[in-house]
Amino acid sequence: MNKSRTLLLNHQQITQRINRIAWQIYEDNADETEIFIIGIWQNGFLLAQKIQQAVQKVCKLKVHLLELRIDKQHQEEHEVTISGTREALVGKSIILVDDVLNSGKTLIYSMKAILKTDTLKIRTVLLVDRDHRRYPIMTDFVGMTLSTTFQEHVSVEFGKEDAVYLS
Repeated sequence: MNKSRTLLLNHQQITQRINRIAWQIYEDNADETEIFIIGIWQNGFLLAQKIQQAVQKVCKLKVHLLELRIDKQHQEEHEVTISGTREALVGKSIILVDDVLNSGKTLIYSMKAILKTDTLKIRTVLLVDRDHRRYPIMTDFVGMTLSTTFQEHVSVEFGKEDAVYLS
């Protein structure tokens, strides 16, 4: 069966949202000299790269980009790994990035790994928040909030022309 896809955000709209999020991150960290953006592999990391570039265009903050790897299907069975050293995160502002929030499970397990370090503060960034939380997770900076059914799927495609689709 061929499922139809509806374009939710085109490349230009995604870029606009990333730029807005970059300004929000800067405003939230105006007193800092450096921040750490941690992208959840795979699309969260690609989004984090775009956010890092946008933040560096709007301010002089030193922005470190790290990658968080998690088995999204078996979070409780596998260790979450973060590139870099945990010591570098001590006393720093952390921005945790993912592309789509479904239930909140991935963010909760990712946050658990970050909470092993005494950070200054942790903020979350999502391109799309589906608003289907099963876990008590808050999103700080969001590109788009969307109420969907559990049967619908939101996909983010990064490439030559970034896009977000609903199917």
